[in-house]
Amino acid sequence: MAASPTTETFEKRCVLVTGGAGFIGANLCTSLAKRHPDWELIALDNLKRRGSELNLSRLREAGVEFLHGDVRKPEDLLELDGVDALVECSAEPSVLAGVDSPPDYALQTNLLGAYHCLELARRQSAQVVFLSTSRVYPVAALGSLHYGERATRFELADEQELPGVSRAGISEAFPLAGARTLYGATKLAAELLIEEYTSAYGLSTVVDRCGVVAGPWQMGKVDQGVFTYWMAAHALGGSLRYLGFGGSGKQVRDVLHVADLADLVDDQLCRPEAWRGATVNVGGGAEHALSLRETTELCREISGNSVPVEPSAESRPGDVPIYVSDCGMLAGYTSWQPRRSCTEILADIHSWLTDHRNDLRTVLA
Repeated sequence: MAASPTTETFEKRCVLVTGGAGFIGANLCTSLAKRHPDWELIALDNLKRRGSELNLSRLREAGVEFLHGDVRKPEDLLELDGVDALVECSAEPSVLAGVDSPPDYALQTNLLGAYHCLELARRQSAQVVFLSTSRVYPVAALGSLHYGERATRFELADEQELPGVSRAGISEAFPLAGARTLYGATKLAAELLIEEYTSAYGLSTVVDRCGVVAGPWQMGKVDQGVFTYWMAAHALGGSLRYLGFGGSGKQVRDVLHVADLADLVDDQLCRPEAWRGATVNVGGGAEHALSLRETTELCREISGNSVPVEPSAESRPGDVPIYVSDCGMLAGYTSWQPRRSCTEILADIHSWLTDHRNDLRTVLA
C-alpha cells in the first residue's frame, strides 16, 4: 500500500457542497463542519427531492450556510466568491430517470450542472470532488458476467471473459463501451468534462465512482436508496417485491455507510494534490455486500417485524444481477477503508427511522 502524504493544513477554507440538503450532501456538510470548525461550509440545493427540507434544521444547527439555488442556473453558482473547494453531489440519482419521465431534468442537472460547477472552479481555482456513480459501467456488459447461484445470493465466478472483473468485484479497468442508463451516461459525460478541465486548466479534481451509499437521512425509493427503502417497509410498514431474476431476491449490491464516505471525502479535501486527477471506485466492496434476500433477513432481525415480500418476474430497465465495487485502486492514494458493517448500516437506518417516524411516514410512503 502506498503511504499517504502528510495532511495539508487549512486553517480557514470555504467549501461549497452542491446538493447540500440531499442525503449525501447534508451528511457531508454536517460531518465536515464538526471536523473543521474554522471552515466555512455552504450547502446549495434546490430542494426538489422530497424530504430534503428536513435537513435544513440539521445544517443550521451545524453552522452550515444554506443557499437555495440550482446548479442548472449558472447565476446561482457564478455569483459566489471565495470558494476554495467544491463537492459536487447534486445529481438526479434515479436509474429510471428518462424512463418514467422526460430526460430534461437529469440531463440539465447531471451534465449542465456539472459544467456550471466546473466553470465556478475554473474561475476561482477551486478544488473539485465529484461524486460519480458505478452506473457509468455498461448494463449489458455487467449483465453478461459469469456468476453462480448460492442459497441466498448470486456470486461472481472466478473465470470471466471481460477485463476488470474478479471475485473482488468491478474495477476501474472494466470496459466502458455500451449503454448504461441515462443517469449513468450523464455522469460519465460529466467525468469526461472533468478530465478535460483538469488537463486544460490545471484544476485539482478527484472523481469518486460510488456504489450504493446508505445511512440515516436517506429518503429511499425503489429506484434509488434501496437499503433504506427496504428497512422503511419493516420499520414503518409496507410491502415489498423481489423484482426480476426469477423473483429470487438474490441480486447483490455492495453498500457503504455515508459516514464512511464522509471520512474519505474529508481526506480528499485535506490532501488535494495527492488526489489530483484520480478516478476511483468507492464502495463497501465484497466484504460489505448483500442480496435483497439477505437484506430482508437482517431487516427482520433488527426491526423485529416481518413484512410480506412478493416474488415478481417483472424486470426494471438497467437492472443487473450483481454489482460489487473493487476499490483496490484506492490503496494507492489512502489507507481509508469502510469501517461500518452491513448490519451496522441497517441498524443506524432503523434507529433514524424510528426516532423520526412521524416526519418520515409520509415522505417515505
